Amino acid sequence: MDLPPKPKARTGRVSLWGYFRQFKKDILSAQPGHLYRAWMAEMRTPFFRSYLCNDPELVDLVLKQRSHDFPKSERIRVGLKPLLGESVFISNGETWARQRRIIDPAFEGGRLRTVFPAMWDSGVAAVERLRPLADGSPVEIEEQTSHVAMDVIFRTLFSVPIEHEIATAAFEAFRQHQAAQPVANITAVLPYPKWLPRLHSRKTRDTARTIRGLIGQLTQQRAKEIADGTAPDDLSTKIMTTPDPETGELFETEEMIDQVAIFFLAGHETSAAALAWSLYLLARYPDWQDKVAQEALSEMEPEKIYFSTVSKLRHARSVFRESMRLYPPVPMYVREASCPEQFRARRVKPGSQVILSPWHLHRHERLWDRPDEFDPGRFDTPNGKECLRSAYIPFSAGPRVCPGSGFAMVEGPLLLSMLVRAYRFELVEGDTPVPVAQLTVRAADGIRLRLTPRDDHLNKETGK
Repeated sequence: MDLPPKPKARTGRVSLWGYFRQFKKDILSAQPGHLYRAWMAEMRTPFFRSYLCNDPELVDLVLKQRSHDFPKSERIRVGLKPLLGESVFISNGETWARQRRIIDPAFEGGRLRTVFPAMWDSGVAAVERLRPLADGSPVEIEEQTSHVAMDVIFRTLFSVPIEHEIATAAFEAFRQHQAAQPVANITAVLPYPKWLPRLHSRKTRDTARTIRGLIGQLTQQRAKEIADGTAPDDLSTKIMTTPDPETGELFETEEMIDQVAIFFLAGHETSAAALAWSLYLLARYPDWQDKVAQEALSEMEPEKIYFSTVSKLRHARSVFRESMRLYPPVPMYVREASCPEQFRARRVKPGSQVILSPWHLHRHERLWDRPDEFDPGRFDTPNGKECLRSAYIPFSAGPRVCPGSGFAMVEGPLLLSMLVRAYRFELVEGDTPVPVAQLTVRAADGIRLRLTPRDDHLNKETGK
């Protein structure tokens, strides 16, 4: 059976330090195969206890029912602090609650309609940018999806394209920061003792400082435009002018820089990864690519589309959703038990790590029918509908669900449709990407595909 690529699971028992060494290379292949069947797994070391939970009831407990009892892991906070400060992604308690009260209105349905033209413009720019590359030669797709995802961030946040001087500099600095400080690292999921100091490399500190300085320039410029009454109606204006409904306070400059930094980190990186895997899967399964292309050709206006058209891109949405099931952008979420718990008759002490793994949950053999197969139509089946409710968390869930999840589910299918409408994507023979967990689930050596203009194929079919 033609299954999409999946890293080999670890076989046999290994020592703790042997596990650490495997883990440092790749989180996914370091995990044992039984996690695709287990409801829970416990790891004990002299320094900590970790519990990986696949039981949907435990996932629901941690993310929805009692999320306040399972805050974000302090170790992840420390690792991301140079870039993110106290952003909504890593804050806890009242700080987090206040940030969400200010940020959430910017991502409501009506606001998505407002920024939709900026997403569309990013898609048009991406199609044009790929035109010189669409000659049948291999193209590194992750590089291209990273570019368009960052373009969407700049256009929707600050109404400037990625070609803007500050945007270009920030994009380059961000790529350097990714290489220096990945989120999915050994100290985040397999932490060292808490008394061991966490040191950041000079490159991590320097790139974080550069990015925050560039974001600060854009933020200060926007604050001036807001004061002058000339600010465009984009996401940054909405966030910077939304008072906390409980206190009436606005974000200060440093707080706004924190939030924009997480949009760069989470919004850009996750969208880029999901789009790249979606294009790869469509190249691997051309029947589905033809469905998405035909849908786009019939439902999208040649020059401009209306926001309501997004709801008609059903095949594109199903493909994007299935891609995030097989290759969830963030492979693991790490929480910390703040009080004594009992998981499946096991005592969980305060301070223990609780790991929720979309990678394993989305491929769980006791939950999903044919879990390793690519089948975008599965979400119309009883099993798919049930798992969508209980075992599908690419954006997390509950109070801490990603505020941009609705944004992503408009952006992803739209860009996918625009790209596949313009080009046919084909595999490079003998070149199969191997998924690894870095900042997100990416391919170890990139994803290379061949692109050719779809008009050429249509002309051949009609004899023109």
